[in-house]
Amino acid sequence: MLAQTSIMIKDVPKADRPRERMIGLGAAHLSNQELTAILLGSGTKQESVMELAQRLLIHFEGISLLKDATIEELTAIRGIGTAKAVLILSAIELGKRMQKMKPVERYMIRSPEDGADFIMEEMRHLKQEHFICLFLNTKNQVLHRQTIFIGSLNASIVHPREVFKEAVKRSAASIICAHNHPSGDPTPSQEDIQVTRRLQECGKMIGIELLDHLVIGDRKFISLKEKGYL
Repeated sequence: MLAQTSIMIKDVPKADRPRERMIGLGAAHLSNQELTAILLGSGTKQESVMELAQRLLIHFEGISLLKDATIEELTAIRGIGTAKAVLILSAIELGKRMQKMKPVERYMIRSPEDGADFIMEEMRHLKQEHFICLFLNTKNQVLHRQTIFIGSLNASIVHPREVFKEAVKRSAASIICAHNHPSGDPTPSQEDIQVTRRLQECGKMIGIELLDHLVIGDRKFISLKEKGYL
């Protein structure tokens, strides 16, 4: 009687290998066996990594018991050494920690005053002009804050592409721009108004609304939206 031969992963068509399937289809489309095989990385001389993954899952009756496995239980399985066991336990622990994570409480902006309060203390003492953006989700909560430019505000220097590139990256629904006047007087200049209108037009084209442009002075601010420039 002929001995049964193991199919090694190198003999499997490339498109059907777990790593390639994950790259092409995404992790959600892979079976528990395929995901386990990726963690294991390799099989043994006697069996492929897919067979080893299958044997591991059978041993623990699936992933429900695997989540409580110890390093001793894993290394007791033929073909699984300390390095493989550590990788599996690390992945399990990361999964447990992610599950326990609480949603981040994000700052919500309901008015120009909320926006100014969020950045006032940080910006009012700056000796140079800083142009920053707040990127908001659909609930007007701050997803991210980023300094876009440092120096005198100029419509030809503040590039909308830098602003909206970050907005797209953060999947922002809208943005609020702000910059400080080191003099302490937040009265908007013609350049401030030009930059605001340019950003508003660009935002309309790509579907990301410019909600406001705040000019920050010393303990006071001006909203260009409230002034009718937006």
